[in-house]
Amino acid sequence: MTVRDVTLHEHGPAVSVPLCAGAGRALAGSGILQSATPDPGREGHWVLRAGSRVGAVRMPGGQVVRIMPKTPVRRLFFLLGFSVDPARAWRDSQEGTIDTGAYDDVVPALAHAVERQIDAALRRGVLQGYREVEESALVVRGRLREAEQIRRHFGRTPPVEIAYDAYTADTAENRILRAAAERLLRLPGVPGPVRRRLAHQRVRLTDARPLIRGQQLPRWQPSRLNSRYQPALRLAEAVLRGTSPEHRPADDEPLSVDGFLLDMNKLFEDFVTVALREAFREHGLTAHLQDSHHLDTAGLVRIRPDLVVRTGDGRTPLAVVDAKYKVEKADGLHNADLYQALAYATVLGLREAHLVYAAGRQPERFHEVRGTAAGRDGPGVRLYQHSLDLSQEPGDILSSLREVAVRLAGAAPSSVMKARQTEGKGHHA
Repeated sequence: MTVRDVTLHEHGPAVSVPLCAGAGRALAGSGILQSATPDPGREGHWVLRAGSRVGAVRMPGGQVVRIMPKTPVRRLFFLLGFSVDPARAWRDSQEGTIDTGAYDDVVPALAHAVERQIDAALRRGVLQGYREVEESALVVRGRLREAEQIRRHFGRTPPVEIAYDAYTADTAENRILRAAAERLLRLPGVPGPVRRRLAHQRVRLTDARPLIRGQQLPRWQPSRLNSRYQPALRLAEAVLRGTSPEHRPADDEPLSVDGFLLDMNKLFEDFVTVALREAFREHGLTAHLQDSHHLDTAGLVRIRPDLVVRTGDGRTPLAVVDAKYKVEKADGLHNADLYQALAYATVLGLREAHLVYAAGRQPERFHEVRGTAAGRDGPGVRLYQHSLDLSQEPGDILSSLREVAVRLAGAAPSSVMKARQTEGKGHHA
C-alpha cells in the first residue's frame, strides 16, 4: 500500500495519519512535533500535531512529513538572512529578502536560495587558499616530520613523512558549500530544476573534500579574500545546522529521520535580538545577547535574558528585552512571561523590562507592578509588551524595532546618571 505524504501546519490542529509504529516512535522521541501519539480509535494511525518547527522530514519508510509555516516563506527567509548576517547585502533587494524564487514551501525555497548564493560566490571562480598537508611521500617536500618518520618507518626512507602548505581549492569555505549542496540534494521536495543546478554546483566544488556527517563544521574566518563567499557561507551553515539527527527508539532498529527544520521560536528570538543590537549601536549603546545572571545570591538559579542593553562601556545595564514567538492573548496577558520579565528587571536593578511578541492587538502596552523597585523609592517596575507584525514589509518590521530601540535608549541618560550617583554614594561611604 502506498503511504501518502503528510502536511501539517505550524501550531495547527492535530491530524490522524497512517504510520508504522517505529516511525511514530521516532517522531514522538525526536522533538520535531509538539505531539505524536497512537490514535486510540484507528489502528495503525498516529495523531500528529506540529509545534514551532517548520520544514520537511523523510521517515524511514520514505513517507515525508511537511510542516508549513504561518509566516510567508519570503518573510521567514528575511528573518533568517538578517539574523545570521545583518551587515551583508541580503537586505539590498527591493523585497529585502534572500532570493527564494517563486517557491512558497520551506525546503524548495531554501534549496533555491542556497544554490543562487553558491552560484554568486563562484561567479569569479572557485576560491583557493593555503592548507597544511601532512602525508607520506617518496620525495621530500616542505619539512620532514621527524617524530612520525621514526614512529612509522623507524627512520628508514623512503617513504618520508612530510608537511607542507598546498595552494588548493580544498578550503574550509569550499567544503562547507559542497556539504550544503550535497545535503540539499538529499532533502525531500527539492524541485527538479533546482536539483540539477545544485548538482552542477557540487561538480564545481569537487576539489573540496566532503564533510563527514556528524563532525563539527570546519572553521573559517571572514576576510577580504572570502568576502564574496560570506553570504553563501552563512546560509550554508544554517542548512547544515538545521538538519535532523538520527533517532533510535528503545528496542528498535536504528531509524534515521532525515530532513531540514527551522525552529520559529529560535528564529524569531535571533532576529529580534540581532535587529535591536544593530539599532542600539546607532545610540552608542552595547547589547549583550543571552546575558547570563543568577536569580539568587547563592548563584544556584541561572537566568539568561535574550538581550541586556548596557552603556557604551558595557558596564551599566539600562534595559532588558525578551522575545516571544507567540500571539498576544485576547486579554493581552501572558502571566508567566510577565513574571519572567519582572525577575529580570529585579536582578538587574531596572525599572523597566520589555517583551516583544510576534503579533498582538496593540503595538505597545505596559503594566505597572504594585510596590516599588527593590531598594529604591518611587514608582514600581513597568513591564512593557510590544507587538511585531511579521506580515509587514521587511523595512517596516525593522522600523518597528528601531522605534522600540529609541524608546529604550531615551531612558538611558537618566538611568546612567542614577547608576553613577549610586556608585558615588558607595565610594563616599
